[in-house]
Amino acid sequence: MTEASAESLAEILDERQHLLEIALWMFGSELAADHIVQETYRRWYPLDDEESAGIATPRAWLTRTAGSICLELLAAPFHIPEPEVPEPTQHQVRVGGEMLARHDRVARRFAAACRTGNTAVLRAELATDAILVSDGGGKVRAALHPTYGADAVARMATALLIGQPGTELAVGSVNGRTGLVLRRVGQALAVVSVSVAGAEVTAVWIVLNPDKLQRWHRP
Repeated sequence: MTEASAESLAEILDERQHLLEIALWMFGSELAADHIVQETYRRWYPLDDEESAGIATPRAWLTRTAGSICLELLAAPFHIPEPEVPEPTQHQVRVGGEMLARHDRVARRFAAACRTGNTAVLRAELATDAILVSDGGGKVRAALHPTYGADAVARMATALLIGQPGTELAVGSVNGRTGLVLRRVGQALAVVSVSVAGAEVTAVWIVLNPDKLQRWHRP
């Protein structure tokens, strides 16, 4: 296998893992996550050359599509068929450290932008077609629908994460990747994971539901 094809395979596998993390975050079920990822790719592959050429960042498109499918399934009863996803080989699961390092760099820049409290600075870290999804579990204030577009995402992220008295925004591991945790006196108020394409944040996923934050509390 050439270096270029190995890198391409690693990117594809990393992308699939990224979509699985989105679905697991929303549903907490591996069976549901497999179904959602399969449905996401089922919507991608029928696109013709002209349609796919019009998608500037395929990873961002897949992220939005997976998020939309999650919301569709949350809104109505559904049946999840048995997945037909083969177990990856040892070679396939080798995702390059370069991709994780890139994600870490972008996530830390996003965290630093959040700490400035400046919406314009935060906006500069986002892809033009970025998306933000928040989950309050009906117990705390959160957006009822996904927020689309860098300007709107920057404003929403500012409202949810910045300027709350007595809070500290820390960088930490979220689902095995660099993310953010907002705490007040050791109590987690929000956990943030980000999706990355190139040097930009394409999606911001914010957990605000207190029932999901208990393991993030610190003494």
